Amino acid sequence: MTRHHAVEIILTRPAAPGELQRIPHGMPLAASADRTRLMAVQRAHNPGGALHLLRRRLDSRLPIDVLTTHYPNHRGQVLLNVALERTTAAAIRQAAAVSEQRPQDFLGQRVTAALARQERDRLRLLEARLEDLLAHHTPEEVLACAADTLLSRHHRRSPTAP
Repeated sequence: MTRHHAVEIILTRPAAPGELQRIPHGMPLAASADRTRLMAVQRAHNPGGALHLLRRRLDSRLPIDVLTTHYPNHRGQVLLNVALERTTAAAIRQAAAVSEQRPQDFLGQRVTAALARQERDRLRLLEARLEDLLAHHTPEEVLACAADTLLSRHHRRSPTAP
């Protein structure tokens, strides 16, 4: 069954107005304010097919960096479609073969591990900064200040901000 899939298009640079106007009329795109991210809806049998079709239709018209499904799949993952240089793709295929994996599985594991490392590093940094604050302030002062800051930021945030 063919379904509609929401796809986010991340560009290497802002799209020029002329580039967006050259997109076929049957393919509506929603652009971010800075025109570096676009949203599209693509009909396909599956999310991977939607990414593939959009890459084929738009690659020669826009400076595409990454295509990604906008909504996670049943395993909570989003799919990525990245165009790699030949040497990079060959290196990934070779490393995947050594570890007896498919290239997409090998790359997926590497990306997932890198994201987990980054998240752990960010958490460690936050904990270290919190420990520094607690060395000079009571937990109540830190909590009250954090709550005040978060609440005042919430009220200053524009309605379109995430």
